[in-house]
Amino acid sequence: MRIDLGDDEQPEIGLIALIDCIFFLLMFFMVATSFKQPSALKPQAELPVSLPVSQVSLEPNEAGAAPLVIGVDQDGQLFLDGARVSTQVLHGRLKQEAAANPRRRVRIDGDQLARYQDIVHVLDLCQFERLTDISMHTRSAR
Repeated sequence: MRIDLGDDEQPEIGLIALIDCIFFLLMFFMVATSFKQPSALKPQAELPVSLPVSQVSLEPNEAGAAPLVIGVDQDGQLFLDGARVSTQVLHGRLKQEAAANPRRRVRIDGDQLARYQDIVHVLDLCQFERLTDISMHTRSAR
């Protein structure tokens, strides 16, 4: 049995609805897309630094307590006030110094053949204990 639906109209696609959908998608992608700026206009994330050689070794001009001296030799061995120590002993001493005086000065004497990573490790230990007055000892080039 056949059901009569009325006039035999051909189905048609609503172009207005299709244009609205395409316009909506176009606007969505325009808003959601981040536009990349040319690299010449961007500020540099890092400073191009080449580390200088010290021509003159300056004497400290501050009066006060002598700094805590940490030495690093070319093999990565640590020295605290001239005596060889392990990393754990150095960390414990830094913790004690920070508890006694958070503004305690620290001076790092690194051998010129010491690995940079060993110096950074000492800096990390100082920063972990919140010791921020850190200086590097240099010798004059004369």
